[in-house]
Amino acid sequence: MTTTAPQDRSYTEIRDAVRALCAEFPDSYHREVDSRRAYPEAFVDALTKAGWMAALIPQEYGGSGLGLAEASVIMEEINRCGGNSGACHGQMYNMGTLLRHGSKAQKELYLPQIATGALRLQSMGVTEPTTGTDTTKIKTTALKKGDRYVVNGQKVWISRIQHSDLMILLARTTPLSDVKKKSEGMSIFIVDLRDSIGKGLDVRPIPNMVNHETNELFFENLEIPAENLIGEEGQGFKYILDGLNAERTLIAAECIGDGYWFIDRVSKYVSERVVFGRPIGQNQGVQFPIAEAYIEVEAANLMRWKACDLFDAHLPCGAEANMAKYLAAKASWEAANAAIQFHGGFGFACEYDVERKFRETRLYQVAPISTNLILSYVAEHVLGLPRSF
Repeated sequence: MTTTAPQDRSYTEIRDAVRALCAEFPDSYHREVDSRRAYPEAFVDALTKAGWMAALIPQEYGGSGLGLAEASVIMEEINRCGGNSGACHGQMYNMGTLLRHGSKAQKELYLPQIATGALRLQSMGVTEPTTGTDTTKIKTTALKKGDRYVVNGQKVWISRIQHSDLMILLARTTPLSDVKKKSEGMSIFIVDLRDSIGKGLDVRPIPNMVNHETNELFFENLEIPAENLIGEEGQGFKYILDGLNAERTLIAAECIGDGYWFIDRVSKYVSERVVFGRPIGQNQGVQFPIAEAYIEVEAANLMRWKACDLFDAHLPCGAEANMAKYLAAKASWEAANAAIQFHGGFGFACEYDVERKFRETRLYQVAPISTNLILSYVAEHVLGLPRSF
């Protein structure tokens, strides 16, 4: 009987290189950026120049030609080193739709420039105020008129617009009442933000709890060239799933990075913090929540790899991507709670960075898909239970 050795998941060279770059941007850098609610421009530029943001782009277009597994390690390490991949992860997952469904001409036009950093594709316009995650009910329309599409509607929670040149947009090209399946009749477009903002696209920032730039978008007769349609008209919902599955898997990896960061920080602190003549980490009431969080991070890590393997093999991975995101977000949140609890008052002090990372990782209980919707997805699509909504 022969057995197959487990695949090496160390990715030591990638981890060491990303950690070396991140070391040039210590906690004080991220803390200062957060205090100004600014964008970590220097950090993102350094990642881009080093080629990390082009990991998923095929070599023929100037990228590294790596898989989602390797990309997930990059995102994990950024968060594990104290940064926030939320500033740049859109550059990774938004390309999924273009990579898999874009025409040869579109890839030749955009991918080499994205690889060098001359263009940033960091935004995806899907969510709307009145539909939320019920994507098939979106009201933003794109009507074809000659060699252009005219877009009208509204989007919300669209991130990194001010730091992106291109956006992936989902809009209805056929009314919902005229399609056989509600998932049909939606199309995907590449929007050149440089030619759109102020010319049919109005961007309004939404201040929020995290230093995460996100916006509300208003479209009023925005014209998009017909050649910016990705794939076949009406099949956009199917196409965008590739980007969404990549998004959820990469964010799972980020949460895993956060989880390890919190566990490392709190383990060190409780080993050194002496109260009543002994390190507080000697108490089981302190040890157990930290140990439990570590176990959950390790378990989430395994589901992350499963989702990556399926995605890279071009196999269905919706359930695995959702479960990886659910497990990792839950694990990082539990690790965050332990870290802030056992740091006591110092957990609320900006200089310890726990409160900043605490806010950042809390987002992933809600976005890009809430925990309840993941549970509904698994109940219906995996367990075969009746649809609850």
